[in-house]
Amino acid sequence: MATTKPSIDYSYLVQDEKVHGSVFTSQEIYEEEMERIFKRMWVYVGHTSEIPEAGDYRVTWIGDESIIMTRDEDNRIHLLANRCRHRGSAVCQYEAGNASYFRCPYHGWTYGNNGDLTGVSFPSGYDERFKKEEYGLSKVPRMEIYRGFIFGSLSPTGISFDEHLGDRVKEMIDLFVDLSPVGEIDVRAGVHKNGYHANWKFVGMDGYHGNFVHQSITLDQIARKSMQPSTHPDRSPSRTRSLGKGHVMLDSRRSRGGKLSNRRPADWPEEYVKELERVRGKERAAELMQAHGDPHMGVWPNLQLIDVHIRVVRPIGPAETEVFMYPVLLKGVPPELNAARLRHHEYFYGPAGMGSPDDNEVFERNQVGLTANINPWILLARGVHREETDTDGTVVSNHTDELTQRHQIYRWRDEMIRG
Repeated sequence: MATTKPSIDYSYLVQDEKVHGSVFTSQEIYEEEMERIFKRMWVYVGHTSEIPEAGDYRVTWIGDESIIMTRDEDNRIHLLANRCRHRGSAVCQYEAGNASYFRCPYHGWTYGNNGDLTGVSFPSGYDERFKKEEYGLSKVPRMEIYRGFIFGSLSPTGISFDEHLGDRVKEMIDLFVDLSPVGEIDVRAGVHKNGYHANWKFVGMDGYHGNFVHQSITLDQIARKSMQPSTHPDRSPSRTRSLGKGHVMLDSRRSRGGKLSNRRPADWPEEYVKELERVRGKERAAELMQAHGDPHMGVWPNLQLIDVHIRVVRPIGPAETEVFMYPVLLKGVPPELNAARLRHHEYFYGPAGMGSPDDNEVFERNQVGLTANINPWILLARGVHREETDTDGTVVSNHTDELTQRHQIYRWRDEMIRG
């Protein structure tokens, strides 16, 4: 007699202040989150500036499914499954490029960059029942674009895009993009690719770890006399903030001035400031410069806007993750400003940078530690007693509190329970 496999009790595994270690180590849980999150929810896939011309394409991923992001000859953007409709081979073998068609290497079926099947090798082998128009590359069922950020959903139904993002996330994306006087960014400056042997959910917003994991950069900046040591980092005016639906941010706007901070190699060019004030108005320009376009935000489940780059998280397995960091250039600004952004990105986030390698090392140590299951629970209780609702309806707490981790894992739990 066949027995029914018991379902996983996610309400038990994720509680108000603690999380069971299997959430980060279980192969079964990983496979379920691929189905329940990455194949049902809205997932970030790329930016329109990566495919600016007709025929441009880039191969990307939604969960574990290979997707071609293309711009066709009519300037329309498509998200296409990178899978031949004949025998399933990947039709696009390159990471990015420009092409009017994709040809399957297995049997030579050819597809236009809009996904239409345009040619079948030796067509006499098919009778009148075969309709070419029925065998184009499969399209991602839902696609939406906001300020150039392209999102896709493999589910034809579900939460709407506007409901998923919400007004608060859109406001932060606006903050990121409007630092450009023409309201456009360019994501073609290159990419830093990181891989680490740990779970994808570790890549979150954590204001608690910086004083320890990134101690070397703090000491470096103190040595350069570009910052003063803090004896009470928990008293920082910066805040952790939940924007709803698992979207969170480390909000440092209250702790920054109107110039590039000591983390930047140059002040704002005067002509740039004048142009930004002309286009945005002085009040909005001041707000943008104070924030530096830096919402330091996690858009659940796989997108982060951090400092001067877009970060994309790709789960490979329960203990395998790839992270792609794309430095962002501003359109319509003096070249020296973009050069300063790139140098800062390299300083902290590059492969020999002062920050990101530290994070990768700690994530892998986390994964090793979670193999010790004498007591499998991890604690996420820091600051839970001092969360409060801000005037805009978001939930906030101290910069070093674990509000961000809690609200991300709560959204994860809710979607896993929903099944």
